[in-house]
Amino acid sequence: MNYRALALSLPGLFGTVLAAPPALAAGSARPNILWLVAEDFGPHLGSYGTPQVWTPNLDRLAAEGVRYTRAFTTAPVCSASRSAFMTGMYQTTIGAHNHRSHRDDGYRVPEGSRSPPTGSARRGYYTANIRTFPDAVQVAGTGKTDWNFTDSGKPFDSDDWSDLGPHQPFFAQVNFKETHRKFTSPERADPAKVAIAPYYPDHPVTRADYARYLDAASELDEKVGRILARLDAEGLAGSTIVVFSSDHGEAHVRGKQFCYDEGLHIPLIIRWPKSDPAPEPFRAGTVDDRLIAAIDLLPTLLDVAAAMPKPAAMQGEIFLGDHAGPPRRYVFGARDRCDETVFRFRTVRDGRYRYIRNFMPERPFLQANDYKERSYPVWNLIKELAAQGKLTPVQAVLAAPRMPPEELYDVVEDPDEIRNLADSSDPEHRAALERLRAELGRWIEESNDQGRTPEPAAVAAAKGATRPGSDPNTGASPAPKKARRKVQDDRD
Repeated sequence: MNYRALALSLPGLFGTVLAAPPALAAGSARPNILWLVAEDFGPHLGSYGTPQVWTPNLDRLAAEGVRYTRAFTTAPVCSASRSAFMTGMYQTTIGAHNHRSHRDDGYRVPEGSRSPPTGSARRGYYTANIRTFPDAVQVAGTGKTDWNFTDSGKPFDSDDWSDLGPHQPFFAQVNFKETHRKFTSPERADPAKVAIAPYYPDHPVTRADYARYLDAASELDEKVGRILARLDAEGLAGSTIVVFSSDHGEAHVRGKQFCYDEGLHIPLIIRWPKSDPAPEPFRAGTVDDRLIAAIDLLPTLLDVAAAMPKPAAMQGEIFLGDHAGPPRRYVFGARDRCDETVFRFRTVRDGRYRYIRNFMPERPFLQANDYKERSYPVWNLIKELAAQGKLTPVQAVLAAPRMPPEELYDVVEDPDEIRNLADSSDPEHRAALERLRAELGRWIEESNDQGRTPEPAAVAAAKGATRPGSDPNTGASPAPKKARRKVQDDRD
């Protein structure tokens, strides 16, 4: 499908699709939607088998709903990923692929790709991005959107939990910061007992850092538990679909900003309300191993909850209910500029292999990045140990002066993705390489990947700012030095 032509030819797409049909007139019983979104977090819950993390509330949610084991975002960094899953479109198609881009230039995505809360509200849904909770809940949402475009409408009706009960059905999101660096949660995990991936040095710095990440997950779970208890206390649990996911993979060196499973694999749990018949093939208390892309959530929720037909331009696929398509064979991902650091990775994964194409192999994995150098102690540790010759061969790959142009991993036999099979002579590996290389090339062309045209060098050097002195995170005019640093620390 030619998405460029389609988007430009359908300027009124959502306005047409969102006109409420007679069957869904105001007052009809439709489930509420509560979407809980963690930041920089992989599938590291007790229910996913992670040791040294305490997540009884999310584990209970998984037991009462469906836990998805192979859900992936389309980008390994927050702004690009959120721009994608909140529109149901690949960030590379809608020009939102560079991290923290378009904050000061008024860029708008094609009308058919506008953010969903505006559209869902026009179907009778009250929309909210919750910041404020009753004092007894002791939780504050971040209200994060972080979209790489300017929204043309009012995306949310409220940011206050107390508005939800009187305004049903609602489509509400709560965004959490706990698993985003800097980690500040109470210490509980034992660094000596955490599981460290073989590509990281087994060092006290690594263990302490990973333990603090898991502590953040434990605190996140406590806050989710308070919100779910409040939902139940207000009599809303029985009529509310609850979704828990993350904006991309874990906040570690080879996770965030990179296209391995570590950077794209997320937890996904959905609990269906007892008052509403669950769509096929949903079965409470089960595990679903299908490939799911984060951009599939929006069209699925709006179809099964609001009976909203999926717009023709929307690239996400419905995976529940009568309109669900066949299971995905592939999920795709992309990484472009992050802060001042320019890479271009594209990846495709099926149930057995992940293929990564690096369009800038001459650049090292540890290419300078101010955010990672400030916030990731293991990033600097790897450089120090490399200089001392103290890394294993697997770990030394991260400190190499170049990266391979192609990577292929058997994610079943090699879940850590440390044995690159791109040069393997095994016929099965060669066939997988050729097949996935072709699939990725097809996706780049058919989805109209905007990353084929590089950002101007001056914009990249300014971390996405297009006007002299503007803040690349917010688009605002220059702020005092201390304020600028705090904004960056909170938002990267």
